[in-house]
Amino acid sequence: ENCNENYTTDFICQLYSEEGKGVFDCRKNVLGHMQQGGAPSPFDRNFGTKLSSRAVQWITTKLKESQGTGKKFVTDDSVCVLGISKRNLVFQPVADLRKDTDFEHRIPKEQWWLKLRPVMKILAKYKASYDVSDSGQLEHVHLRPHEES
Repeated sequence: ENCNENYTTDFICQLYSEEGKGVFDCRKNVLGHMQQGGAPSPFDRNFGTKLSSRAVQWITTKLKESQGTGKKFVTDDSVCVLGISKRNLVFQPVADLRKDTDFEHRIPKEQWWLKLRPVMKILAKYKASYDVSDSGQLEHVHLRPHEES
């Protein structure tokens, strides 16, 4: 945003949309407009450093693996997204994301966090009925005899 008077965000978005020719599209996202909360915290800075370090390590490893072998660098597992999965930084190939993504609505097919809504409402003291559709997986908590009083 505002780095060059000719290559504006709108221009870059229109360029990618035109070149995509229906194969892919482009949406604008200016980070300053999406970012909430003001200045980055020490946690944000530390996490950003960890992500960038892991990305550089991965790129270096991939380049070394393909160096001098005559193999092409771009493979199904080399086009990936770096993210967190079960408390670990994981590179997930984009090809694997196809089965988990609803491309029409641009959301994951399974949104695990929606199962947390009843808990969120309870913690927020939200006045509502707490009917949970997955009631077969809920367990009733019983107090132990020595804890009852």
